[in-house]
Amino acid sequence: MKRLLVIALGSAALGAAFVVGSVWAQGPQPMPPSGPMPSGQMPHGQMPHGQMPQGQMQHGAMPYGMHQQHHPAGDGPIQSGQGAFGAMAEVVRTLEADPATDWTKVDMERLRQHLIDMDEVVLRAAVKGTQVPGGLSMNVTGTGRTIQSIRAMVIPHTAELDAMPAWSAKAEPIPDGVRVIVVARDPGDAKTVARIRGLGFAGLLVQGGHHAPHHLAMAKGEMPAAHKH
Repeated sequence: MKRLLVIALGSAALGAAFVVGSVWAQGPQPMPPSGPMPSGQMPHGQMPHGQMPQGQMQHGAMPYGMHQQHHPAGDGPIQSGQGAFGAMAEVVRTLEADPATDWTKVDMERLRQHLIDMDEVVLRAAVKGTQVPGGLSMNVTGTGRTIQSIRAMVIPHTAELDAMPAWSAKAEPIPDGVRVIVVARDPGDAKTVARIRGLGFAGLLVQGGHHAPHHLAMAKGEMPAAHKH
């Protein structure tokens, strides 16, 4: 009888201890000491204010300074628009940076019209190339505004090509456009002949470093009105 009573009392004590432990775990935790903690230590289970556990980040949050690191102040898109817009923006920046710019002579509209001609020729002209001894003959044709643009741009550019040492070039008007013939100055120079034919109209059109200086000169009003290239 005494043994049974001891067992019963022991079981009751264990049950009470289990209940008290569970309540303690679920109840409020003790407050941290009111005094300052040693440097570099935090109360157990707590993180510094605003700090998430390592490897986690609050949705939409980014540490201060990270935006500035990847996107410095004043940084932004580099491309200012389509090609003609970018070319004009570049010229305007150059004009504004030069204290000697004579704004009474500046003519950005003339440059804009030239860039329209370039667009028409590069994107809308039809080109039929035929091999000739020493090089290539190209019929560059179009309709509407494109015809005007071809004649305004291709004929002066052919003169620039002819001034280059490796080849000679000439242009002549044809119905709806211009015929351009470019041949090696030395007909036996197989490499130059192959280069002319490989470049074709598109490659020959971009030869020379005169385009950008001409654009600036047009905008500054320093080129004769007859010179449209």
